[in-house]
Amino acid sequence: MSQEDFRGLFPALRSTVWLDTPGAPPGAEPVTAALYEALSAWSTGEFDWRAWDSAAADARILFARLVRADPATVSTLGSLAEAAATVAGSLPPGRIVVAAEEFRSNLFPWLARHDVVTVPPRDGATRVEDLMDALDERTVLLAVSEVTSGEGQRLDLPALRAATDRVGARLFVNLTQSLGALRFDAATVRPDYLAVHGYKWLLCPRGAAWLATRPDRLDELTPLAPNWKSTSPPHGYFGGPMRLAGDAGRCDASPAWFSWLGARAALRLLGSLDAGRVERHCLGLARQLTEEARSIGLRRVADGPLSQIVVLRTDHADRISARLRERGVRATALGDRVRFGLHYFNSEDDVLATLRVLRSSGASGG
Repeated sequence: MSQEDFRGLFPALRSTVWLDTPGAPPGAEPVTAALYEALSAWSTGEFDWRAWDSAAADARILFARLVRADPATVSTLGSLAEAAATVAGSLPPGRIVVAAEEFRSNLFPWLARHDVVTVPPRDGATRVEDLMDALDERTVLLAVSEVTSGEGQRLDLPALRAATDRVGARLFVNLTQSLGALRFDAATVRPDYLAVHGYKWLLCPRGAAWLATRPDRLDELTPLAPNWKSTSPPHGYFGGPMRLAGDAGRCDASPAWFSWLGARAALRLLGSLDAGRVERHCLGLARQLTEEARSIGLRRVADGPLSQIVVLRTDHADRISARLRERGVRATALGDRVRFGLHYFNSEDDVLATLRVLRSSGASGG
């Protein structure tokens, strides 16, 4: 599918320059159509809940294909925090290393169960070398996000994989702010655990998330909340005993049907795209925005590798964000910075429109 055809699937883009996908994207027509169909069937009573229930299983297969994993290693959950908490409850005793400014859904689950070493930012950004220096023989797991939500930098996952291997630690990778826009090299990174909440770059409704566990870690994986989905199919409803599934399905959450109907449609849509073309497009727009913003005094908060999220430092973030919204541009103010996200549905015209507002606002780094 061409970029122009893909863009045409988002009605919101007819009136809005949407650079707020790090918060949430607008709805794509195939996804909203699946939800409208479900609502209509629910309203008339013509629905079959068993058909709705199968959407999570279908989405598991589509997601596994996206990250090149065996579907038997993928659990279907409701959020990133649930995925992290599942892993936290499955680990042996030991220290967890995580960035101090990590998004709380990839921070609080570890703090609740383990001795956690939080690595502070340096010069306003998380540094890969600092994460690596915090690892030692007491470390059981390093939890990181490939793209940092508040900084917009793409962490060097192969380097972090090598560092965890040196001390015998596991690697938990959160792809919530990257998968769908950036390619993931599973063969090189070999994460012990990979988790994604799909409501950002995967274009899903909120409430559909995945945890992929490396096959050699499956035996230690323990359900956070065993339920009727924790057994192998066909699933029963009443009585015991509790015989958990032998694969990652034992950690499945009972699915929120509408979330998974939308997720299935979203992954089918993304599966029709060329992942390499999507990444090149997103990074090209991010590079253009970064370079042109520098000419008017706005610089990235981090000098690490570029991602599709551009975070610019400024003393006037709230004012700039409000001015952008007045001109039909959606972005997010985060304290001393403004965050922009570039997806495949964005265009060069979106970047140029944003730069015009920044220039007219007298924006500068302060």
